[in-house]
Amino acid sequence: MQYVNAWRAVVAATGRADRGAAEDGVRLAYRRAGLAEPERIIWADSPRAAVEVVEKLSGAGRSVREEVRTRPWAEERRRMYDELGPAGWSALWSATGAQLWETTAALAERIRTGIVAGLTTRPEDGSDIRLVLLDAVLGQHDAAWLAAFDGRGDRLTGLAEVARNAGWWWPYEHAVVISERPDELHRDEAGRLDRGDGPALSYPDGFALYAWRGMPVPAEFLDGLASLTPERIRDEENAELRRVMLEYYGYDRYLLESGAEPVHRDETGILWRIALEGDEDVVMVEVVNSTPEPDGTYRTYWLRVPPRTRTAKEGVAWTFGLEGEAYAPLRQT
Repeated sequence: MQYVNAWRAVVAATGRADRGAAEDGVRLAYRRAGLAEPERIIWADSPRAAVEVVEKLSGAGRSVREEVRTRPWAEERRRMYDELGPAGWSALWSATGAQLWETTAALAERIRTGIVAGLTTRPEDGSDIRLVLLDAVLGQHDAAWLAAFDGRGDRLTGLAEVARNAGWWWPYEHAVVISERPDELHRDEAGRLDRGDGPALSYPDGFALYAWRGMPVPAEFLDGLASLTPERIRDEENAELRRVMLEYYGYDRYLLESGAEPVHRDETGILWRIALEGDEDVVMVEVVNSTPEPDGTYRTYWLRVPPRTRTAKEGVAWTFGLEGEAYAPLRQT
């Protein structure tokens, strides 16, 4: 677990790269791959800027990503697989890389998508940019698989050193282009990009991604969240953006301020329904905690339930994984 926590910190690292340490790692990775050290190391302020540098490179030679990153990783994986066996390798991956893989891979894909969108001025440009991205070694965002091999040999030490100290990089025969790490990274508890008052991910040159709970949103969209009204939410034609607005505004607040009427009430609570054009209804159960707070008041909770829910009891039962008829608590807490 110590390796996982250390590499989780690498993924989340922001601020200026340690350029000296990263460049030493690049040279070591080349030597371990049996290659001559690169003649030039060029820095860029973001992965997007790095792609632009790569597109203009001359005299760099062919990509050596296969020798520097792909082949060593495959050979080390085979070595560990042979040493530990199928069950042992599966257990190792589950305890290390798998802990980081999903969120880190999603973050890397969001960055790729942002780069392509930001640099594509003509439809045919997208394919060229994606080809450049295929040559990238992901630095800090290669943390998931590097975590699995940490402490198990020094074949990948160079790659690990670059990852600990810099962002994405592009290895060619005679030149390397390396990106800075982001200045800011904001994620929710699930590891998704998430920020309501600015970029969720930003780099020194201004390359940035905006997101709310993992969903990409336009930068200007966030500016209007602080002044939302029920009318503005209802008028939004984009169903996904309207959902973001509701989450930010609060379903309970929207219900109270939009003049919504309850559709059902029973001993368990009150069922509310918000009809949204072009989207599924939002259905919630309002319940009151039967245990008083220290000041004697009773806290109200709002539980979102499936659109098919027809009664408050059915909704509360669903939150416990039960059918409505089966929900009959002897004592509420």
